[in-house]
Order: sequence, then structure tokens, then C-alpha cells
Amino acid sequence: MKNIIIATRGSQLALWQAEHIKGRLAAARPDLNVELLVLKTRGDVILDVPLAKVGGKGLFVKEIEEALLSGAADMAVHSMKDVPMVLPEGLTLGAVPERENGADAFFSERYASLAALPAGAVVGTSSLRRQAQTLALRPDVRVVTLRGNVETRLRKMKEGQYDAVILARAGVKRLGLSASFEEDLTSFLPAVGQGALGVEMRADRADLREMLAFLDHETTRLCVTAERAFLRRLDGGCQVPIAARAERFGDELELRALVADVNGTRLIRGSRRGRADEAGSVGEALAEELLSRGADEILAELYAENRENA
Repeated sequence: MKNIIIATRGSQLALWQAEHIKGRLAAARPDLNVELLVLKTRGDVILDVPLAKVGGKGLFVKEIEEALLSGAADMAVHSMKDVPMVLPEGLTLGAVPERENGADAFFSERYASLAALPAGAVVGTSSLRRQAQTLALRPDVRVVTLRGNVETRLRKMKEGQYDAVILARAGVKRLGLSASFEEDLTSFLPAVGQGALGVEMRADRADLREMLAFLDHETTRLCVTAERAFLRRLDGGCQVPIAARAERFGDELELRALVADVNGTRLIRGSRRGRADEAGSVGEALAEELLSRGADEILAELYAENRENA
């Protein structure tokens, strides 16, 4: 029986994701013995500092990628929104399974919706992107940084530390969690890759690529490719409020995106439609358009501020 080791973070959501892929692999290939290798990343250790100030998304994958490169693990399962735009040399995405609901959602024990919050209400989020879009709609509320796993964030809200929290719908759903009041924020654009999983592996493992082929969902991969190309052209990360979501319509896909300042006072939105098999070009073209419309100024200001605060 062939052994396959999946590297994963130890949070409940990361374990759910890894177990999900483990289950699908085991069902498709009864000859496999699939095990999990649970690793603690720097992002799991540093919980009292906003991601933007400690290195961004790469904090959640570096140790895992080292395990892949060393051969300690065969593959890793990530939330695509945590995967850096450029993978280390020698690694690749072996599969991008079908995406779950990628929306952001509002959760509260006291208020039915974002619109129902009273002035001065405290909203918790770990994301500058969610902060900007919240303040654009509700400049009269107070947005406070909230780190920790999904369960911790919901618990703190239920204990009364926050009037509401904004989280990815997919993570809450996958863990079977809930709040008294929930609202999908359909006007929000989510993080690049939100709701999608990525299975990372060494590029020289042709055996794994063949093994994972049944998991790959073409539409999700193309949409995520467009979103990641948009973000890569902007050279963006956790430090800046950037959002993008692609949808496929037959042979075409439409990408909607925005770049904002952290206070939500300037939001530059745009959309572009193009051939699905040219997803990367669609993302790059939309990035160029938003840069020409003022996103370059916002990004320059934010990066300069980050350097000053470093």
C-alpha cells in the first residue's frame, strides 16, 4: 500500500480542509494510505499583530512548503487566499478543487445586518480589505483588528467583545458554526482565491499530478488564475485592501475587482470580461486599468506608510 503524507496547519479549518482532501483521495484510491503531518507556521504563533505588519500571507505556508521540498510531505492543502502569488522554485499547484461559497459574511448575536448596526458599533475583522469595504458603507462604526482562528473570532463576538465580525462564509460553513444573525455581504468583493482550496506539491512528482487530476476543477482553476494574475500585477498582499472575484460564463469569464485605501474613502472598482482560456491576461488587463485610474497612487501611499511603520 502506497503512503501519502499531507502537510497541514493545525487549526480546525486547516484540518477540515486536509481531511476533506484525504477522504476524497482515499475514496478514489483504496490502495493509498493517506496520513496528515500537522505543522505549526509562524502565522499560527504570532496572533497579537496584524498580518500586514508581520509579513502577510506567506506566514501560513513557509514551514509547510519546506516540508514539501525536503520530502517530509508529499502534498499540502491550503486555502488559496493564503497562497503567495509566486510559489517557491520546485513547487506547483497539483489541483484546485471546486470552490465553496466565496462570499464574505456578517455575523452578530445582537444585530441582524451590517446596516442595522448602531453608530459606534465595534466590528472585528482580520482583513484590511474587509475593513475598507465596511467603512465605505458604514463610516460611523469602529473596525478593530481581530486575529485568531474562525472559532476564536466567533467566540469573542459571542462573548460581547465585538458587536459583529466579518468572516469568509466558506470557513464558517465548513466548520458547521453559526451565529444568531448572519448576512452574506453580496456587495463586498472577497479576497483573491477565497473559498477555494489548493493542493500544492513538488513539480517533479508526475505520479502525484496524475493522482490528483480528478480533484482539479477547471472553472475554479481558471477563475482563481484570473484573480491571482490581477493581484500579482499589483504586487499586493495582506498589506493593502485588494479584492477580486471571477465568474465563468461558458467560454468567457468576468473578473470584478477593487483597490481601496484602509479607511474606505477611496474605492476604485472595475470589471473585465474575456476568454476563459486567457484568464491570466484578463487579470493583468484589469489590474492595468485600475492602476491607470488611481490605484497606483493608493498603493504607493500604502506601501510608503508600511515602510515607515516597519
